[in-house]
Amino acid sequence: MRVLLTGGAGFIGSHVADQLTDHDHDVVVLDAYLPQAHRDRPPGASDITDLDTVKKLLEGVDVVCHQAAVVGHGLDPSDAPLYARNNDLGTAVLLAAMHELRIRHLVLASSMVVYGEGRYECAEHGVVRAAPRRRADVDQGRYEPPCPHCGSPLEPRLVPEDAPPDPRSTYAASKLAQENYAAAWARQTGGAVWALRYHNVYGPRMPKNTPYAGVASLFRSALERGEAPTVLEDGRQRRDFVHVTDVARANVLALGRPAAPGTFTALNICSGEPRTVGDLATHLARACGGPLPRVVGGARPADVRHVVADPAKARDLLGFRAATPFAAGVKQFATDPLR
Repeated sequence: MRVLLTGGAGFIGSHVADQLTDHDHDVVVLDAYLPQAHRDRPPGASDITDLDTVKKLLEGVDVVCHQAAVVGHGLDPSDAPLYARNNDLGTAVLLAAMHELRIRHLVLASSMVVYGEGRYECAEHGVVRAAPRRRADVDQGRYEPPCPHCGSPLEPRLVPEDAPPDPRSTYAASKLAQENYAAAWARQTGGAVWALRYHNVYGPRMPKNTPYAGVASLFRSALERGEAPTVLEDGRQRRDFVHVTDVARANVLALGRPAAPGTFTALNICSGEPRTVGDLATHLARACGGPLPRVVGGARPADVRHVVADPAKARDLLGFRAATPFAAGVKQFATDPLR
C-alpha cells in the first residue's frame, strides 16, 4: 500500500510513519515543518496549500493519512489565520487534489476538542448540554458546570461520537471544519473517511516549550527547569491520556480497513482509562524526581471541565484497544526524547 502521510515529520505523524514502514508500506511524506512544531525547516519541506505540489505527491498513492495541522491551545484569537490556512485551507486543497486523482480513502486526524465540554447527566433532566462556564464562577473556585435547566450539579459521563459538536477554541473550530470538509467530500465523491478523534496524546517526540504543545509536554518542561508543574483549576478536571504509539496503531488499522463508500465515520481514539490533570502532573513529577505540582486555580478562557471518551466504537469497527497503561506510559514519558 502506498500512503501519502501529511504531517509525517511531526509528533504523531512520525510514529505513524514508523509503524507503516514496519508493516512494509510505501510512505510518501508531506510536511511544512512549521515553527510551531519544528525547530528547523529542511529543504524538503512541502506546502499543503499548494495544489500542484499535493497533486504531484499523490501520484500512485492508494490512501491518504492526513495528520498535518497546527494543534494546541495556541496564543489567542490573533492566531486564527494560522489555524485557518494550515488546517482548513490545507484540508480543502488536499481533498480537491484527491478528487482530481480519484483517490477515495482518507484517514483524518481529528480531535476531542470538537466536543467542547464532555457529556453530562443531571439527576432530574437526564443527559444535558453543559453551557460554557462563567468567569465569575471559575474565579470563585466553582469549576463544575451546573445543569442549564435547574442549576444542580452534573455527573460527567463518557462522550460518544454522536455527541453534538461545540468547539470552544480557534483550534477546535478548525478541526470541526476539517471534519465538515471531509464529510462533504465523502458524500460528493463516494469516498470513505475515518475521522480519528484523538484525546490527549502524549509520548516521545512531543514538541516542547511552545504554546502549541500539549499539557504533558508543558509539565515535563517545567520539571526539567526544576519547577513544579502548574495545574489550573483544582486539578480534578478529567481527561483521557492516550500514548502516541497507540494512536499511531489506530491509524494503521484505519488505513488498512476502508470505511464504507460515501461515508464519514468519527471514532474516539482514547485509552479508556480516564484520569485527572492533577494525576498526570503528580505521576510525572514523581517519575522525574521533581517537585510536586502547584495547583493555582483559574482557567484559560477556552478550557472545559471534563472530556472523557467512550472507546467502544473504535473497538467494534477497527479492533482498536489502547495497549499502554497510564502509569507505565507516564513513567516512560519522564525520559522520552522531546523536540
